[in-house]
Amino acid sequence: MKKMILWVGFISFLTIFSCKDMTEKRQETSLEKKLERKYEKAQDYTYTNWVLKSSDSVRKVFKEKFTSAELTTIVALNRVDKSTFTSVDTLLIPDQFDDDFLAYSPFPYTLMNAKDIKKLAIFSYPIQAYGLYENGELIKWGPSSMGSKEHLTQTGLYFTNWKGEEVISTFDDEWVLRWNFNIQNEEGIGWHQYQLPGYPASHSCLRLLESDAKFMYDWADEWILADKETVKAKGTPVIVYGEYAFEGRRPWLDLAKDSHANDISKEELDQIVKKYQSEILKEQKNRALIQQ
Repeated sequence: MKKMILWVGFISFLTIFSCKDMTEKRQETSLEKKLERKYEKAQDYTYTNWVLKSSDSVRKVFKEKFTSAELTTIVALNRVDKSTFTSVDTLLIPDQFDDDFLAYSPFPYTLMNAKDIKKLAIFSYPIQAYGLYENGELIKWGPSSMGSKEHLTQTGLYFTNWKGEEVISTFDDEWVLRWNFNIQNEEGIGWHQYQLPGYPASHSCLRLLESDAKFMYDWADEWILADKETVKAKGTPVIVYGEYAFEGRRPWLDLAKDSHANDISKEELDQIVKKYQSEILKEQKNRALIQQ
């Protein structure tokens, strides 16, 4: 969703100021806690594509066959949500369900070029997904719906700035953006909860499931302002990279033929991070000095 009102960000900044100490404590705990993962890497699970005949039959089958937790996994893997999954013609179904969603991750568990970066969010345009890293270790991943063909999300390096639990888009005042975290103030680009239809459909923003948007709302850092016109320190770095094949098949459906079809190689992602590494570390050092 483009061009959100600038003053909304500052009002949100002032409104949540009193809660900042609590948020920062949660963030510090996340970084200091010893990373404990169920697996050392993503698992080699296989998948099946289910062709859907009608929304009514889909609801009936899914209600009878899958638990709520399993349905949560299915919709995330298909880049949809529980309100939209009956609108697609094919769903990717894992042949084995795991209570750790990291087990299905297309992102590498470790990035050497990010080991000195406290927090890093990476959005992959090709597979419409994000990965969150702390000191180079993957802590979370999930689905996204990024900019449509008509409203592409510009790739490159961003930094989080202001946030608001509920923001009204100026592109359409009927769009309520929950758990919004702005990453590009002039264009009003941010991540937030909004409907995931199973393909890139946003007006440049990074749509997320509500549970993911809420987690990232607390996880990422806001900018530090000297005044309304001056930014003293930037927030959490965000990398958006790659291109989506708008005329092609939804790439996650290819996992039914090759369970590694959507894997992002460690070497590829490390090189992408390396491109922005010096700028990220420079901003990280500046923030640390200001917070002393």
